Amino acid sequence: MNHPQEILLAEPRGFCAGVDRAIEIVERALQKFGAPIYVRHEIVHNTYVVNDLKAKGAIFIEDLADVPPGATLVFSAHGVSRAVQEEAQARGFSIFDATCPLVSKVHVEVAKLAKEGYEFIMIGHKGHPEVEGTMGQLDSGIHLVEDVADVARVQPGQTAKLAVVTQTTLSVDDAAEILAAVRQRFPQVREPKQQDICYATQNRQDAVKLLSRQVDLVIVVGSPTSSNSNRLRELAAKLGTTAYMVDSADELRSEWFMGVARVGLTAGASAPEILVKQVIERIKALGAVSVRSMDGIEETVKFPLPKGLKIDAVTGLELRERSPETGA
Repeated sequence: MNHPQEILLAEPRGFCAGVDRAIEIVERALQKFGAPIYVRHEIVHNTYVVNDLKAKGAIFIEDLADVPPGATLVFSAHGVSRAVQEEAQARGFSIFDATCPLVSKVHVEVAKLAKEGYEFIMIGHKGHPEVEGTMGQLDSGIHLVEDVADVARVQPGQTAKLAVVTQTTLSVDDAAEILAAVRQRFPQVREPKQQDICYATQNRQDAVKLLSRQVDLVIVVGSPTSSNSNRLRELAAKLGTTAYMVDSADELRSEWFMGVARVGLTAGASAPEILVKQVIERIKALGAVSVRSMDGIEETVKFPLPKGLKIDAVTGLELRERSPETGA
């Protein structure tokens, strides 16, 4: 048998609440203020999403000097440093912050504990915009560790007040291993009340663990820049299942499917379902006859939009903020 017979879909997969919200912020800003809307960094790490928003009038920049005075600017879902926030305000832009609320929660924690005199160890990937944003909440006092070996090299100024924070899109297992090393070296370290790794990252990794055992091959839909998508591919491979990550159906190679009876398919938190559908069609063209969804957690998380972007779908008018006390 040379071609796949069945495609098994991971549940959950694809967009998380933070990505949904970030894309909607850009789309609503375009609807309300017209093009162009400037976005600092890719709104989410997905080529298709970014190209789609570019076509609608979004302009993606890295340097705020490229944004004209008085323009509308959106911060990406990954969050930004305090210096970027202050520069954007000083330049007089109209700002909408699409930082994922779960990333903002880490920023708030860092600011609060820093006031109490804490230094931080951050578990994350050097150069990732989320890590730059979180470390940029303070001028100093955050030490980045990428692996267990880094933990031995950290030299905090003091250890009486030391807290650990985590990039939200890491491998749950890798982060746990690094955290154990941090705990061993700094037994008094303060940990977050709830883990920083986000619910969607955790759920998608748990689903891949279940999926990998049942298939001969795992395909992850996601862009090379997407941290959580990369972790899904690595996780499947670590569990002993051949795994590839593709940005689109065009990247699938027919030779990957030779001798494969069942293909597992998932998508990172920034990858839209349309790409999953296109991948399914391509695998069907190679001979797959059935598509089945796994049982999995149904995600119901939804994050509110920022003030000034809540538009009534029918009238197109801005919705008035309801008061939580009166409901009016």
